[in-house]
Amino acid sequence: MPAVFLLRHGQASFGKADYDVLSERGAEQASVLHAALEERGVRFDRLVSGSLRRQIDTALPWTSGGAQVTADPRWNEYDSADVVGAHADVPASPERIEGAPEMSSGDFQVILDRALTAWIDAGEDGPAGETWTAFRGRTVAALDDLVASLGSGETAAAFTSGGVIAVLAVAALKLPDQAFVALNRVGVNGAVTKLVSGRRGTTLVSFNEHAHLEPGGLVTYR
Repeated sequence: MPAVFLLRHGQASFGKADYDVLSERGAEQASVLHAALEERGVRFDRLVSGSLRRQIDTALPWTSGGAQVTADPRWNEYDSADVVGAHADVPASPERIEGAPEMSSGDFQVILDRALTAWIDAGEDGPAGETWTAFRGRTVAALDDLVASLGSGETAAAFTSGGVIAVLAVAALKLPDQAFVALNRVGVNGAVTKLVSGRRGTTLVSFNEHAHLEPGGLVTYR
């Protein structure tokens, strides 16, 4: 049956002027991820990615060897600045805000979780540029189209982000939308989530695998 591996991008550049750049550790996570899948004998018939730099650069260990990746912005992460700006009462961003005090990743996560909860509650009528309903819809559509493009026994990889992976896990498990916040919070950079497609639809068979990152102390969440 067709299988899709959702590969979360490596660590980005929290607190820097441009978040959408892999950190040195993020590049190492991508390399370790590639080596781990190679060791397991996982070969991909198709590679797709969001259009964000951190997603595309996580695919470099594959593309540098000649593999081709198709960019599809439906695999992009939700815009945290958009969500926080619409649903939080304090300014917060994964990027450095000029003139604002530095914020730890943990402090940012607290604000983000509250904003995400409000974003989900607002549904399709929310004030964010992309509503929760629209985000969920475009990510599910991206997965459905990818699965439909695969033949029997073929395997694809999607280089994407924690929020995309979390919303697809929620959809596959038919969980309440609010479960997204908890799954989004625990996503590990460079982790693997696997889905398979069969007569009963698309099934989640693993979520957030990251044992390959533990020996080198490479487990990060943002």
